[in-house]
Amino acid sequence: MTIRVLLADDQALLRGTFRMLIDSAADMEVVGEAATGREAVDLARSHRADLVLMDIRMPDLDGLAATRLISEDEDLAGVKVLVLTTFENDEYVAEALRAGASGFLGKGINPDELLDAIRVVAAGDSLLSPTATKALIARFLAQPAPPRGPAAAPQLAALTPRECEVVTLVAAGLSNDEIAERLFVTPLTAKTHANRAMTKLGARDRAQLVVIAYQTGLARPDGA
Repeated sequence: MTIRVLLADDQALLRGTFRMLIDSAADMEVVGEAATGREAVDLARSHRADLVLMDIRMPDLDGLAATRLISEDEDLAGVKVLVLTTFENDEYVAEALRAGASGFLGKGINPDELLDAIRVVAAGDSLLSPTATKALIARFLAQPAPPRGPAAAPQLAALTPRECEVVTLVAAGLSNDEIAERLFVTPLTAKTHANRAMTKLGARDRAQLVVIAYQTGLARPDGA
């Protein structure tokens, strides 16, 4: 399956560079380019992209606001947003996740890492954020720290103890392989538990699962 990518960046030179890189991959193609956040939202609707590679600082409508509009549009439920920006600070990471982004990367990554990031985010398998570590995400999403457990967060009552354990490990930034090793199960089993938890909690992907884990108190910044 070919991954349909929409580029959203106000710098034409960068868009051209990303287009050449992405179009060089056999499993993906660029279906449109947007120079503003407003254009990104409009093109996401008209071009039916699978993933939007979104810059934060753009005219008319910034990337965070555009991400929020895309994630809140039921007609765009299958569209993933991967934020790619020069401004890798804690607040932007938290705001991007709150807005509905499925990943957050700095523009300093190498080409192969970007292509891999697009594949993983398009598949909904994990949160990609080398700079946005667990501690940075938690620092903003867990303020103030919420009470813990099913009584404090009724939606957690739908999860099995094993699913709660897996969600906590997902929030810690572990991959399916790492979770499998930690719990002595297969990677497929780990992924199955994570997917069931996403379904029960209404999370569209693992990025939102991380948000829910911290917002409900299931995961803590210090891992406690």
